[in-house]
Amino acid sequence: MYKVRLKEKYINEIVPEMMKEFGYKSIMSVPKLDKIVVNVGVGRIVRDNKDNLNRVIKEVENIVGQKPVVSEAKKAISNFKTRIGMPVGVRVTLRGARMYEFLDRMVNIALPQVRDFRGLSKKSFDKHGNFNIGIKENLIFPEINKDDIKIIFGLEANLTTTAKTDQEAYKLLKSLGLPITDTKK
Repeated sequence: MYKVRLKEKYINEIVPEMMKEFGYKSIMSVPKLDKIVVNVGVGRIVRDNKDNLNRVIKEVENIVGQKPVVSEAKKAISNFKTRIGMPVGVRVTLRGARMYEFLDRMVNIALPQVRDFRGLSKKSFDKHGNFNIGIKENLIFPEINKDDIKIIFGLEANLTTTAKTDQEAYKLLKSLGLPITDTKK
């Protein structure tokens, strides 16, 4: 059976290390990565050309390995030229093996391709142990064929953990390989 490299690292290295550092009595109390939600806002992209929605869905599916869900507008907002039922976003929730594989590819392959990348800001924690990553271009992912690209879009990855504090989540995500910097930007 195929074993996910990052999950094996979590079980064999990170759990014992965090139990020692934070003084957890049980393995079950050690924080873990719960889910990763990937979001793409498609309001302006779809307004220009309706076929772009299918392109975005296909590219997000290639990036994360799972079919995304289209979010539709619940209200009509004239300033944003939005009507009820219009597609405004594409999202996918990753759990289990796909979540660890996506995180591994994003940390080791995609993020180093960002121009002038100096790490992720520690300010991206939300005081509840969750971390948000904003990516400006979908071109950094190796699953995207750069010759066939028609539209460039940004996406957001929300890493949800079971950690109670940002310090626990910081230690967990740093141990999983996220290049989180301590310096202020």
